[in-house]
Amino acid sequence: MRSNNSLFPRILENMWLQYAFAVLSTFVVLLTCHASSLFLSSPVPYILLFLVVACSAWYCGLGPATLALTLALAGARYWFISPTRSFRFPDTAQSITMLVFLVASVGLIAMAEARRRHNENLRCGHAQLEDRVKERTAELDIANKNLRDLSARLLQLQDDERRRIARELHDSVGQLLAGLSMNLSAVRTDIERLTKTATTLADSEGLVQEMTREVRTISHLLHPPLLDEAGLVSAVRWYVDGFGQRSKIKVDLDVPDDFGRLSCEMETAIFRVVQECLTNIHRHSGSPIAKIHLRHRDGEVVVAIQDKGKGISPVKLNEMTTSGMPGVGIRGMRERLRQLGGDLQINSNGSGAVVVARLPAEEVSSVAVADVLPVADASSTAAA
Repeated sequence: MRSNNSLFPRILENMWLQYAFAVLSTFVVLLTCHASSLFLSSPVPYILLFLVVACSAWYCGLGPATLALTLALAGARYWFISPTRSFRFPDTAQSITMLVFLVASVGLIAMAEARRRHNENLRCGHAQLEDRVKERTAELDIANKNLRDLSARLLQLQDDERRRIARELHDSVGQLLAGLSMNLSAVRTDIERLTKTATTLADSEGLVQEMTREVRTISHLLHPPLLDEAGLVSAVRWYVDGFGQRSKIKVDLDVPDDFGRLSCEMETAIFRVVQECLTNIHRHSGSPIAKIHLRHRDGEVVVAIQDKGKGISPVKLNEMTTSGMPGVGIRGMRERLRQLGGDLQINSNGSGAVVVARLPAEEVSSVAVADVLPVADASSTAAA
């Protein structure tokens, strides 16, 4: 089997090897039969020559098979048919034998040639089909690449817009509200004798202060300044403290002291994952506690957010982890992580859920962080 797999493909690829194989195999059979006197005046030479013609027709094609048949007839007449060593016309019985051999060989050659052409058509069709599959695969790869580029661009534009809105709120509306608060305080001082008016103004001042806090909270939630100035750990601690006060959910944050800074895109992605997971815990899980673990592990940054709520149903979890349609927030988290080479896993056992995000570790050098902090401090001083 191994010799057939290695020899015959090379014969089929070279025309000269095809003819050489046909001639050589025919002469080998003729010489073998001639060397043995037992095969004289017997059908054995015809049987062996018929096998040679069949092999030549099957593997070498029409031309080599025809040449092998011609040599076989000539050799059989010259060596095995009386009178031997002569090409005179034989008797009737030998002529019928040679005619039967000729007809059988021609029929076999015709069948082999029809099979060879059929196989050639099949190979051509298979090659065309493979070319079409490659073209469609290339088109699909291009479309997927364009879709990934568009998704990455949309996420980048979203972050840029959040930064712009946060900056505008802080620089314009926040300053105006601070001035209005000071004016109202001055008016309240001047008209303290008017009890009702003073009470109304006090309420107005309280509303303005509450509005100021809400605007500041919204601005920080859209894009916290600590994320650019002090890094991911400080921003997450600030957000966890505010989240616990607003939602009454006890959040346990576990971060090593030497965690260090990451790239801007990676810190933004991890902060958004923590923000989205805590929001989902508050809205859907009903858990009184939550735990956040942030670690460097085996060249990766691993973030795990766990709660003790009612968990996620198996059907919903299967839709979120397979080809179903998860929520917008989960799609956003997965897309952010995928753009940075990471992934997102969601597990639930009925007594809570665990969301694990993994990203390849890309720490920012201390020099780069030192260069960023003075600029951030200067911008904060100018805004104040």
